[in-house]
Amino acid sequence: MELSNCEVEPAQFYTGLVAELYEPLRSMKFTADQYAPFIDKAGQPALELGCGSGDPMLDLVERGYDLDGLDSSEDMLGRCRARATARGLSVRLYRQEMQAMSLPRRYRAIFLAGATFTLLTDDAQARAALTAIHDHLVDGGRALIPLAGPNLAQSWGIWREARDDQGALLRVATLHSQLDQDRRLASTCLRYERVHQDGSEERLDRTIHTRWWRAADFVRMAAGAGFHRMKLRTYEGGEAGQECTAFVATLERGERV
Repeated sequence: MELSNCEVEPAQFYTGLVAELYEPLRSMKFTADQYAPFIDKAGQPALELGCGSGDPMLDLVERGYDLDGLDSSEDMLGRCRARATARGLSVRLYRQEMQAMSLPRRYRAIFLAGATFTLLTDDAQARAALTAIHDHLVDGGRALIPLAGPNLAQSWGIWREARDDQGALLRVATLHSQLDQDRRLASTCLRYERVHQDGSEERLDRTIHTRWWRAADFVRMAAGAGFHRMKLRTYEGGEAGQECTAFVATLERGERV
């Protein structure tokens, strides 16, 4: 039985058993249809930050989009490459953290599928990521950044389960979670298990930390990174108020003067 310590650096969360169990146990899947309209409007080439194992990136590439991917986890990028090869797709992937990315070309569209930005657990990292995103856009290019508010898991000890091709039981459950309102930080410890048909088990406990921002604070950070054209919308489509913590930000890089 494999048992690992809960605490890891943010870039190391999606590694090992977590990366292997991510796809069958994920609670939601992001589709090409959700992001194609944004790319169509902003233009190409495009970049997905936190592309992970390839959803929705691979479907978009298959549709003919000029799209690169970036992720901090080599394990997840390895799975993305393998899935691309199996589908006969050529992909350009970079292993870097978004707050320190340095890529060889600039983009008309940069987006995150889901609230991956909340994995940046302090304001300094968030400001650095917004600056890097700004610097990797061409003039008139746009970024799409979903943000999520504080979430305290209530389903402690309830397993989400699946089976792999060999019949092994795959499952994940929340062991405990807590909110730090002062630091605007949520911490959730998850247990991942793979139980083989012979009864042997692999187990890994790992904590994920996520941060939330008020819309007003996010706007100030984005302005500091060089963005001056912004639109923040709630997930229901309305304008996000200053105190809102769950919203989708569209940021546009203005032309140089």
